[in-house]
Amino acid sequence: MTLLSTSQRSGDPEREALQAARHRRWKRLAVLALGWLAMLAVWEYASWWFGSRLMPRPYAVLMAAYQIVADGSFFTDFTASVLKTFAGFAVAIVIGAPIGYLMGRHAFWRAFFQDGITVAGTIPAIVYAVMSLIIFGLSNLGPTLAVALVSIPYIALNVAEGIRGVDRSLIEMSEAFGRSPRQIRQEVLIPTLVPYVFVAIRMCFAVAWKVEALTEVFGGRSGVGFQIRTEYQLFDISAVLAWTLLFIAFMLVIERLVLAKSEAHLLAWRPQERNAL
Repeated sequence: MTLLSTSQRSGDPEREALQAARHRRWKRLAVLALGWLAMLAVWEYASWWFGSRLMPRPYAVLMAAYQIVADGSFFTDFTASVLKTFAGFAVAIVIGAPIGYLMGRHAFWRAFFQDGITVAGTIPAIVYAVMSLIIFGLSNLGPTLAVALVSIPYIALNVAEGIRGVDRSLIEMSEAFGRSPRQIRQEVLIPTLVPYVFVAIRMCFAVAWKVEALTEVFGGRSGVGFQIRTEYQLFDISAVLAWTLLFIAFMLVIERLVLAKSEAHLLAWRPQERNAL
């Protein structure tokens, strides 16, 4: 009897911790749901205030979004936008990562690239969109180039910071144990750089999506931005808001379920990421 009571008492802290974690999870979900309900209430009031012609009701927009998904337009145009965005990211990584590596490793290259990368990061996104359209016209290369130009400074600067943040004692210890430069890059530099690269990707992800859609609005022939421009020309505000709503929902899915989860799994060796799994 004494042993049973002792085991029950020893199990109480763990059970209480699980209950506390469950309580925090439900509390976060409740706050999230409350935020969405508040937004819908404000939207409904704005529709009543301005009139449904200028500000369609949430129900009408949801029905328009359902129709877009049901007729297959969603998958066709979102696939086009996703491919162009990811292609731009790939170009940005191929160009930005080596620049950041050189900036982090050598003072000469840091001085050589610093001002150019800083200026490139401060140029408004709309300038990149217009430049891309001027160079490539109405083609898929325009949005891809715009995404790449926006993303390169973020990636280069974060990679450079990651290189400079490497613990020199780890490199010296690796050299003392006879590790080759290739092994040092693979076992010390790259693991240190991965968090910085993910920070860069998550920082410029939303900006790149907006630039890609903006470029399509100006001169695209497919994708979400092209559909928004088409519905605007038809003055179908419900469809414009429906495409925008689907655009936001897709971005949240990519951010929460792809980027955040991938970062947590790849960086599971860090205590803060391990706790997030």
